[in-house]
Amino acid sequence: METIDLALESLRMLLSEAAAFLPRVLLAVAIAIAGWLLAKAARFTVVKALRSINFHVMTERARIDAFLQMGGSTADTTALLGTLVYWLVIVAALIMACNSLDLSYVSELLSRIALFVPRVILAVVILAGGAYFAYFIDGSVTIYGRNVGFDEAPLLGRLARYAVMLFVVLIALEQLGIAGDIIRESFLIILAGIVLALALAFGLGGRQWAANLLERWWPQQKKREPGND
Repeated sequence: METIDLALESLRMLLSEAAAFLPRVLLAVAIAIAGWLLAKAARFTVVKALRSINFHVMTERARIDAFLQMGGSTADTTALLGTLVYWLVIVAALIMACNSLDLSYVSELLSRIALFVPRVILAVVILAGGAYFAYFIDGSVTIYGRNVGFDEAPLLGRLARYAVMLFVVLIALEQLGIAGDIIRESFLIILAGIVLALALAFGLGGRQWAANLLERWWPQQKKREPGND
């Protein structure tokens, strides 16, 4: 008889704990469902807003979308940003749901993810804007070089574009917190190596090219001098 009473007491305690825990489970489920609906609305709003300001046109001209397609992605940069915002809202809803269930370890892990997603979004925006600016610099330098009669204007434009892109990638990686000091030092080393290589190439093998360039440029300057009018 005493054994039965102990079993019934244990069962009553279990049922009481389950009854106290069930509303928290229902609340967590409700939070997760509400977060899912809010995430879908946020993704739709972000994608609609970005397309309304022609953000997809900028990323297409910057060839960011083509780069994503080369990697096997069927979505463009605008859809990628919408997906990131979607998962940011989902993670935030899961954090609230886990807090309602007192799952502190899971909440802490999700909080770290939630803090990292905005940095990814910012890095993507920096890459998109920087790539567009790099191609703009390329075109501007090329057009200006051709207008002044510089034959190597396309090469100079590409070099300017690569320099800007390298700097933009450095900023994006620093936003992600990926070995900022190492990447910064590597960038300086690579830049110094490129400058040294160009200096050696110009000094050893480009003397004739420099002479021809000066011959083309110097008469034009002489014609522009007031004393030669």
